[in-house]
Amino acid sequence: MGAGFGLAIIGERLLFGSKENYPPSKTGTGDFRRTPKTPASTVTQSPTSQNRLQTFSFEVVTVNAQGNITNRRNRQANYFSDNLGNGVTLEMVQIPGGTFTMGSPAGEAQRDSDESPQHQVTVPGFFMGKYPVTQAQYQAIIGNNPSSFKGESKPVENVSWDDAVEFCQKLSQKTKRTYRLPSEAEWEYACRAGTITPFYFGETITTDLVNYNGNYPYASAPKGEYRQQTTDVGKFPPNSFGLYDMHGNIWERCLDKYHNNYEGAPTDGSAWLSGNDNDYQMLRGGSWFDLARGCRSADRYYVTRAYRHLNVGFRVVAVAVA
Repeated sequence: MGAGFGLAIIGERLLFGSKENYPPSKTGTGDFRRTPKTPASTVTQSPTSQNRLQTFSFEVVTVNAQGNITNRRNRQANYFSDNLGNGVTLEMVQIPGGTFTMGSPAGEAQRDSDESPQHQVTVPGFFMGKYPVTQAQYQAIIGNNPSSFKGESKPVENVSWDDAVEFCQKLSQKTKRTYRLPSEAEWEYACRAGTITPFYFGETITTDLVNYNGNYPYASAPKGEYRQQTTDVGKFPPNSFGLYDMHGNIWERCLDKYHNNYEGAPTDGSAWLSGNDNDYQMLRGGSWFDLARGCRSADRYYVTRAYRHLNVGFRVVAVAVA
């Protein structure tokens, strides 16, 4: 990995200012591949305004190929919080800029051809939602809640790409910042958080760490629970950047159009919007309904802009400005 694994000093430069039912399985098996319970963390409140960065502490875990935890370590990350009204807030974590290898190596188990070729991408620093957008946050900005699995602290689902973009636009108007969906490169960079393994937890995942279909494990991990619905955000351990639920729970929409490989992909962290006239937009991260392989850091999937389902949601980013 290149630079960017440590926290970059962005300081106070915050931005003031169609398919039916479930998507098909890539495996062709008929099974799609593939919380508030706020995590226990220590938050250091800044004595200044909400436009100042605050710090929170959290624990990061690593597992072996059997899914057993082999390491625990404490980390800290910076964030800011925007007040959306009625006691609803949005926490945005500072993601340091850096260079990483996007895509999966040829030897990664259960990979797909659209994860090639691996390539170096340099991503400028930005801020990303600590969690997927919740139903309470969506309700506060849009005024309704389309989700099937109701719960204020559960991720919003049943949203189209245009619904997610509208949320970002209205959120930007309310907060006087610029919010948007992440590029696919930003998403994978933020998910990996300096790791090169299939998951930010290591070689595999378990249902103690991720909400996915535990009947279909990865590597040598055992079978686990299949919850059959979303869980409250923050129920499981975060990655080293302090981001929660980047694996499983809900698919997350990105800005990019889908391309079936990375030939000609941008290397500056920007969204890939050109060279493809189809109506398919990128999804990342897997969901509660997915096999473990669909939750890998490099895994890619796509649906139409208009597609809505109870395993598709989104997360927002905001960009630091000078």
